[in-house]
Amino acid sequence: MTIAYPSTPPVVAPPSGAARPRLTFLGTGYLGATYAICFAELGYEVLGFDIDEAKIAKLAGGDVPIHEPGLDELLRKNLSAGRLRFTTSYEEVGEFGDIHFICVGTPQRPDGMAADLSHVESAVVNLAPHLSRKALIVGKSTVPVGTAEWIEGLVERHAAADLGVEVAWSPEFLQEGVAVEDVLRPNRVIFGIKSEWAMGMLYAAHKGVFDLALTEDREVPVVVTDFATAELVKVAANAFLATKISFINAMAEVCEAAGADVTQLARSIGYDARIGNKFLRAGVGFGGGCLPKDIRAFQARAQELGVGEALRFLHEVDLINQRRRQKIVQLSAELLGRGYGPAGPDLGGTRITVLGATFKPNSDDVRDSPALSVVRKLARSGAEVTVYDPEGMDSARNDVPDVSYAKTLTDAVTGADLVCVLTEWEEFRNADPASLAPLVAAKKVIDGRNCLDQSVWVAGGWEYRGMGRPVVS
Repeated sequence: MTIAYPSTPPVVAPPSGAARPRLTFLGTGYLGATYAICFAELGYEVLGFDIDEAKIAKLAGGDVPIHEPGLDELLRKNLSAGRLRFTTSYEEVGEFGDIHFICVGTPQRPDGMAADLSHVESAVVNLAPHLSRKALIVGKSTVPVGTAEWIEGLVERHAAADLGVEVAWSPEFLQEGVAVEDVLRPNRVIFGIKSEWAMGMLYAAHKGVFDLALTEDREVPVVVTDFATAELVKVAANAFLATKISFINAMAEVCEAAGADVTQLARSIGYDARIGNKFLRAGVGFGGGCLPKDIRAFQARAQELGVGEALRFLHEVDLINQRRRQKIVQLSAELLGRGYGPAGPDLGGTRITVLGATFKPNSDDVRDSPALSVVRKLARSGAEVTVYDPEGMDSARNDVPDVSYAKTLTDAVTGADLVCVLTEWEEFRNADPASLAPLVAAKKVIDGRNCLDQSVWVAGGWEYRGMGRPVVS
């Protein structure tokens, strides 16, 4: 069932007796912190929880531990207004909340492709005994299908039976860099429920979203469905996006062999409304904390359900993505005049600057970053690598400590034999090749995101290589 809100909702009184349900968000990483802050901005009383005392102290002090445009200001505003607090106490969470959103991480397991649900289990098992009245536990983390039913079992075993605690699922669809907008103005909301009471509670929890839409003359589509479908929505969406990205990167491989231009190919097929032009930018591939681990966990769960063949194509999607990272190393060897043998190239004695460390711009997230993957490969090949990123330097340095890091773009490129642009930050897209030319040892650039103006760089005397683009001299 799909509903376009605002419409007539079921009316449910919050068990706490408050005018609006009191919301808690368990896990204050990227997902939980963003939702907690934004729902406080919508007027809710919100309590954020984490077992990480240092993270909670930072948030309580008005400092967001991640880089997300606009989030710092909203945090400080809502702390001052008294709508937002943070804690490390499960007891306080249980006493405060009517609706408890599970926002903890579900990383890939170290022993395989499946998702690690230990953080989800810990959050539910530790919260449930502290519930003293009826409450709704809502999953937002990306999980394998079947997790909500499993959580119901955990609640049944660990919460008082007479409370009638219920479970629901409402997946998140945040895009780093525009996450505040995604929470306040979502393009859809999914309610996986089993009762009218859960439906009414979820509506009440999102009424601020619907009211904002009403003032802006928008509608928010809400899909009301079962647990399994709600769980599958996020992983299916991520699998589709990953497939689309890998498809255009596969076309880049063909274009490189045929002498075609993948940017023009993507533009041409993107005009087809059935295909669309989003996620058709060829480059070094996708990364981050979602797509790579989610498509692997999806494959693992399909195997457990006996339908692994249905998702076998995702294995190739993953392989295509990994090949694009190695392509940068191959192009580097080509531009630097180094042979490429069975063990890869010998880049010893070369100085390579990598511009970009985060997996995408407007974020400090380096999880499974293609840029840092390439940095490791170049360093292993013997190159002296220098990295610069506007926001991700600290995280990158922790992840890859054995390379050099520059404080500015100009410092980074000075003396470089080759410059590789691997994250499409505005600072890099708008860099002036004429100004950079006197600083480098050789005017050679690899545009790993196809984000530079090829004609401008070539006109400036640079030897330019894009991804899936013909060589222009």
